[in-house]
Amino acid sequence: MFRTCKLGSTSLPSLNQNVGFSSRPMRSTVSGRTLPPAWPCNNIAGSGDINRAGYPPQVSFPLSLSKLTRRDVRARFSSTDTNKKLASTSPSSVPTAAQELVEYLNESWTSYHATATASRMLSAAGYIRLREQDEWKILPGGKYFLTRNMSSVVAFGVGEKYEPGKGFHIIGAHTDSPCPKLKPVTALSKGGFLGVGVQTYGGGLWHTWFDRDLSVAGKVVIRRSASGGCLSQELVRIDRPILRIPTLAIHLDRNVNTEGFKFNTETHLAPILSTAIKGDLEIEVAQKKVGNEAGQGTENRNDAPVAHHPLLLALLAEQLDCNAHEIIDFDLQVCDVQPSVIGGAACEFIFSGRLDNLASSFCALKALLEGGKDGSLANENSIRMIALFDNEEVGSGSTTGAAGSLLADVVRRTLKVLCRGSDQEGLSERSLRRSFLVSADMAHALHPNYLDKHEGSHAPKLHSGLVVKHNANQRYATNAVTATLFRECAAQSGIPTQDFVVRNDMGCGSTIGPILSANLGIRTVDVGIPQLSMHSVRELCGTEDIEICYRHFRAFFENFATIDAKFADIDS
Repeated sequence: MFRTCKLGSTSLPSLNQNVGFSSRPMRSTVSGRTLPPAWPCNNIAGSGDINRAGYPPQVSFPLSLSKLTRRDVRARFSSTDTNKKLASTSPSSVPTAAQELVEYLNESWTSYHATATASRMLSAAGYIRLREQDEWKILPGGKYFLTRNMSSVVAFGVGEKYEPGKGFHIIGAHTDSPCPKLKPVTALSKGGFLGVGVQTYGGGLWHTWFDRDLSVAGKVVIRRSASGGCLSQELVRIDRPILRIPTLAIHLDRNVNTEGFKFNTETHLAPILSTAIKGDLEIEVAQKKVGNEAGQGTENRNDAPVAHHPLLLALLAEQLDCNAHEIIDFDLQVCDVQPSVIGGAACEFIFSGRLDNLASSFCALKALLEGGKDGSLANENSIRMIALFDNEEVGSGSTTGAAGSLLADVVRRTLKVLCRGSDQEGLSERSLRRSFLVSADMAHALHPNYLDKHEGSHAPKLHSGLVVKHNANQRYATNAVTATLFRECAAQSGIPTQDFVVRNDMGCGSTIGPILSANLGIRTVDVGIPQLSMHSVRELCGTEDIEICYRHFRAFFENFATIDAKFADIDS
């Protein structure tokens, strides 16, 4: 019987549940919830529906990929050594990195949860947690990480042979994605429904959020009575669908298919929580959890009783195991509850929200963790680092964004500790000039239904390597030197790359690359995993692209110092 997928358990620290298409429910390591079984991409034979061509039910459906097709598709990944193929040509083979990413995505509904998941993985791998308000003790050979606002994380490993003045080899990405975020006052009542007021965050494809099963997740500020009135910050996620943004029936919008789906993000994007009648019936139960104490979810506000529907507060309180009046404030966003999955007839795609840019963040994290297991830090004289920022989707201008001081603060403090007692001139400046940043953000793959949207000679494809992004107007920080150095790291490991330039008659997005390179003076290359449906509630990328990205990032950490040492400095 032909099986299109066969996935096993992953081995990432603290992410050890089965991933992909197991018929068993998947337990979350964050909340202990039970997820619904993923789409069963397994037996496609022996079904009366399948065997309509005349094959008896007991005969396996004869579906397979031709050897010629396999060879043609896979040729680009092969070098002279056949053992260097990136993945098997069998459709049953899904790269481990892709399986692990799916698990990471299902844990990471928000930037807060992504940071918490990364922190657990780093701690499990022996990285020591630093706090910005404490004095740091950093040693050669040590591994460290810190978070800021629970939504951004910087982690680094110091080479055992570190020398003052040596550089930082950094991969930067971001943890946030476009989404509707809850307003400070969320309670809406209209047309017999209870709604939730939201504001748009980033440049989302907002029409894709309609008719989806939605919920909320994020960070809550709580004053628990049991803690003596102390404030705390806690993560929350309601796993079941509690919200929906319904579209208007075609009978009431006859021109929608000819004139397009037009909507107002202020009046039409508000999710429905419940009907007013059902909400009223639930309020009596909810009030038992909300209580009549001051605040009712927002402390010292005159409008507290109407700030949020008691039903919403009751749901949050139930999830947090607290009284609703103990909820002081929150930073919540609307999330799609559909799990991330491996998909496609050959199990070659990942269908998920937040691929932009958790896919890059995960690959950077995995490269740092796995690269440190082989003892390569023992011969390293530089510092390997990842920096995963928040707020990239809104310009990076925040304390947790790339335009803030986070990376500069970590670099400066690390150098000060490692080089304590040294009287060498310009250590910080010398280190930065010897440093290199890989700015990793997703790239636009060629869309088969919109071929004219790409410039013909720069049309990235799935399964074909990381995309090096170029822009003459400095929307990307790549130049000939940084692109060459990054490609050379991959070439030594037989890993492909491709290039992207936006059409002259179209606008170009930007990344954290130009911001960091301008502020710190670090050589920078902008790269990305090719994907489709960027900024949709449900995006798509290739499974093998995740494996390629991970391998390329690891090759960067392991090969860059040697390659850079052989590259003539044009300013010398």
